[in-house]
Amino acid sequence: MTDTMIEFKNVTMSFGDKTILEDLSFSVYKGETLAVIGPSGTGKSTVLRLIIGLLTPVQGKVLIKGQDVSTFKEDEWNQLRQDMGMVFQYSALFDFLTVGENVAFGLRQHTEKTNDEIKAIVAARLAEVGLPHLENSWPAELSGGMKKRVGLARATALQPEIMLYDEPTAGLDPIMSENINDLIKETKKRMRVTSILVTHDMNSVLAVADRVLLLYDKKIAAIGTLEEIKNNTHPILQKFLKTQTNLSNEERGKVEK
Repeated sequence: MTDTMIEFKNVTMSFGDKTILEDLSFSVYKGETLAVIGPSGTGKSTVLRLIIGLLTPVQGKVLIKGQDVSTFKEDEWNQLRQDMGMVFQYSALFDFLTVGENVAFGLRQHTEKTNDEIKAIVAARLAEVGLPHLENSWPAELSGGMKKRVGLARATALQPEIMLYDEPTAGLDPIMSENINDLIKETKKRMRVTSILVTHDMNSVLAVADRVLLLYDKKIAAIGTLEEIKNNTHPILQKFLKTQTNLSNEERGKVEK
C-alpha cells in the first residue's frame, strides 16, 4: 500500500467572506512530486501555507505523516517543520547573513551540531547545487538563479522528508530554469523526498512532476499523472499545456506516449 505523506480532507479556506479553497481532498504519496497549477489567485500558495502551518483551514483537516496538524501548538509545528524544506519564489535569503550563514540557519536553530559539523554540511549542500566555496559571499552579490540555488541548499540542510517549492523557476531564463528543474529531480533522487511544486511553468511540471493537480474556481478541476493530464479535455488545463515550449525529446515523450 502506498504511504501517504500529506492529505487534505474536505479542506475549505476563507479570508473574511471570500472563499479561496472549497472542500479540497487529495493525497501526496511518499517519494512523489505533485505539481499544483492553476490561474493566479486560485489558492496554490494557500495550499503550501496550510501545509507549513502558516494558515489553519476553516473546515476540514490537513494530515501530515498521519498527524492532524489543525490542532498543533507552535512547539509541535516547530518540530514538524524540521522535516520540511521550502524554496520560496523570491529565495527569501537573509541579506544580513552570508551565503554560508543562510544555509546554516536551520542547523543552528534546530540542532546541536558543532561548528565543524555545520561547516561540512553547508559545504556539501552548496556543492550539490553547483555553488562550491561560496560560503563567504553575500546574497546581494548573487544572480537570481544563484539565489534560488542557495535557497535550495538551505531548504535541504536538515535533510527534510518533505520539500515545498513555490514558483522556483519564476523570473529565470530557460537555461537556468532547466538547471533548477534538474536540481529538483536530483534532490528527490538523492534524498527520496516527497515534493509539492507550485508553478505556472509547464515546462517545469513536465520535467519534474509525477502527478499534476489543477486548481480552478476554488476546487480541484483535474488531478492525475502526466499522461492523464495530457488527455484531459478541461479547457483551462489545455491552455496550460499549450504554454509548454522547447521541450526535450525525453520530456515530450512523458506526455505524448
